[in-house]
Amino acid sequence: MTGGNTLPENPDPVDAQNRRRGHVPEARRDRNVSLEDDDAGFVARCRRGETEAFSLLVRRHQKKMLNIAYRMIGDYDEACDVVQEAFLSAYRAIGKFRGDARFSTWLCGIVLNHSRSHMTQKAARSRREAGSFDDPVKSEDGSFLNEPRSQEGAIIEQLEKRELEAKVQECIGFLDGEHREVLVLRDIQGFSYEEIGVMLKLPEGTVKSRLFRARNSLKDGLLRVLGDLR
Repeated sequence: MTGGNTLPENPDPVDAQNRRRGHVPEARRDRNVSLEDDDAGFVARCRRGETEAFSLLVRRHQKKMLNIAYRMIGDYDEACDVVQEAFLSAYRAIGKFRGDARFSTWLCGIVLNHSRSHMTQKAARSRREAGSFDDPVKSEDGSFLNEPRSQEGAIIEQLEKRELEAKVQECIGFLDGEHREVLVLRDIQGFSYEEIGVMLKLPEGTVKSRLFRARNSLKDGLLRVLGDLR
């Protein structure tokens, strides 16, 4: 990324030099509590114009945010671009963060928004392009529509060569957007129902019902894939 809208630093791991500057090693902390407490302090420093503080926030949260974007989008390179854009948006909007939720919750909401926008734009580009027999069309329930019989063997052969993780990601990709979001946030990232409700602006009951449907859809998808491999 070039120009004046770049992040203060590349999101690399914290090195010894940073620790000598007063950053306490994360291995000595309770990562579920102290990390968030420290986030608040670094956010305050960001508001005072200390770009290095935001660089540390990037380092702390980049892996989790990248995992969320990848699970949503299904393409690693595209997920990297989305997360970079999301961190830039967070950097610009850091003054709007009031601490009503955890910093990671607020940041995750930004990543989700960018992921949704990316998928919408990608779908629009695909509709403008000529249809391809290499890309089967999915219905709302994740099943294939109008898939040429000649492609079934190639799809099965491709799945047989992948690890289980790739198969799971494939099935996650078959879920519709709202089900994919709650599944990724709850079952993969471990956010609470309350946090997910804040991110998605939904009642907790709606989050739970969507998660129930998402889990069933994912289970059905995995059964179809694993069943085809028997």
